[in-house]
Amino acid sequence: MDKRTELEKLGEFGLIDKLAENIKIHHASTVKGIGDDCAVIDAGEKYMLVTTDTLVENIHFNLMYSPLKHLGYKSAVVNFSDIYAMNGDVRQIVVSIAVSNRFSIEAIEEIYDGIKKACELYQVDLVGGDTTSSTGGLIITITAIGEVAKDEIVYRAGGAEKELLVVSGNLGAAFMGLQILERERQIYLENPSVQPALEGVDYILERQLKPEARKDVVHFLKTLDVKPTSMIDISDGLASEILHLCKAGDLGCTIYDEKIPIDQETFSNAREFNLDPTTCALNGGEDYELLFSIKQSDYDKIKDSEHLKVIGHYTDKNSGANIVARDGSVVALKAQGWNHFSAE
Repeated sequence: MDKRTELEKLGEFGLIDKLAENIKIHHASTVKGIGDDCAVIDAGEKYMLVTTDTLVENIHFNLMYSPLKHLGYKSAVVNFSDIYAMNGDVRQIVVSIAVSNRFSIEAIEEIYDGIKKACELYQVDLVGGDTTSSTGGLIITITAIGEVAKDEIVYRAGGAEKELLVVSGNLGAAFMGLQILERERQIYLENPSVQPALEGVDYILERQLKPEARKDVVHFLKTLDVKPTSMIDISDGLASEILHLCKAGDLGCTIYDEKIPIDQETFSNAREFNLDPTTCALNGGEDYELLFSIKQSDYDKIKDSEHLKVIGHYTDKNSGANIVARDGSVVALKAQGWNHFSAE
């Protein structure tokens, strides 16, 4: 009998590594395949960037609290984010959707209204896709196509020791928004007559239900004449993304707990849930902020920006990836975010 390996043993990223083994590249135009935020294709004067993402009902979203228009918007934006993480701009998307007959035409139109709204705001063309039936829940798959000047592209690899690690915005908000939505869902299931308690948490709910991709950060850095040396978007939690950058660049890192940007609404709600705000920022995911490295000589250019925060620096590989706690203790950085193939 052939040996059987359970998916949970490898996890999502282990599975990706496994599937990527022994893949041969047949065309010189394929500059970068599996292993970064986007595939990179030589399109002549510029590089073409291609990425795809799938959102599955009851895995990535719950329709009890995800408005269809917001869901369409989010499904587009999470793909845009990958393009910006390569320092590029999004140009087109194609959309594939699988739905069961429990969805009406009007419901599907709501989803597409959200997708079209994202395309309008980010100046992206919706150029095609596919529709099919589903025996289960709703599935949305979007492929985004972008471009970047060849001398402007930024990969996950490319950083060097002592370079600074920077994040945009703040972290953990989307995760805390999800905790509130899940809490109210459970309360509703137990007692449908109870009205949801959602006052005072508009910001973190929007970060979960209607995130934004950081096109503005990419363009802001260009106005400052700062080109990141490595970059990734924060979809699976800060810890996971830092470890991706370290692996790609064959580096270690040191980050500082006290430097991680956390919004006050995120902080206070984490405390209400008896959660550590830093843990939420490190492992929560779905923030879609940008994590990148810059040369130390570029620090003065970004230091006054309220939207960018230096949280640490690269070290040599043998030092490992570490976080310095507020009490000065040093702890190995571990990714404890969502595992798609967990048995639980």
